[in-house]
Amino acid sequence: MPKLRRAMAWCVDFALVVALASALAVLTFHRVSALVTDVPELATRGGFDLLTSRGDVLDASQDLGLSLWNKSVLYVEQAFGLLVLTVFLYQWVCLAVAGRTVGKALAGLKVTSNLPRRVRAARRAAVTTAADVAVYAVACVLLVEGQIVLSVLVWAVAVVLFLLNVLPVLSPGRRSLADRVAGTAVTGIGLSRPVATPPVRTS
Repeated sequence: MPKLRRAMAWCVDFALVVALASALAVLTFHRVSALVTDVPELATRGGFDLLTSRGDVLDASQDLGLSLWNKSVLYVEQAFGLLVLTVFLYQWVCLAVAGRTVGKALAGLKVTSNLPRRVRAARRAAVTTAADVAVYAVACVLLVEGQIVLSVLVWAVAVVLFLLNVLPVLSPGRRSLADRVAGTAVTGIGLSRPVATPPVRTS
């Protein structure tokens, strides 16, 4: 069933995204944890602020805490940015080189189009990355920065964009939003069958 094969392909590709996101999460956690002990400039600044605070220790400690927080948020934003960039490059390189991602290759599917391969790859990779990762990443960054209302609105946009990209696959044409924007179609790869040799007649 074509729909089942496309679902399997998406699951494989998204599993790779989840694995990458998990690795970036672990790396970011270690970077944030290291701020407490492995950033001498922050420790020096904290000590200097205490010495020049004229007894206002509370403000000095708040400045140090704010500096740590800002760096932590920056690390989180860098991780999300790297995630979005890597997903786009994965989609673009796979489609430009092989015409299919790892998931589609395992499911026996291929992306076809009359457009030049690099053009269609870039368009399709951009829409797929936006629908699967990028808009969610923006929502998460806004949440970390304390923009709760705006984050919820972006999350809603992310869900709508994801559904707009996925639901058309269930229609008879089976073309996602990424397919329509890139002018592509996902087709199955036919397996070659052995040619039957005619029987030899004996006189």
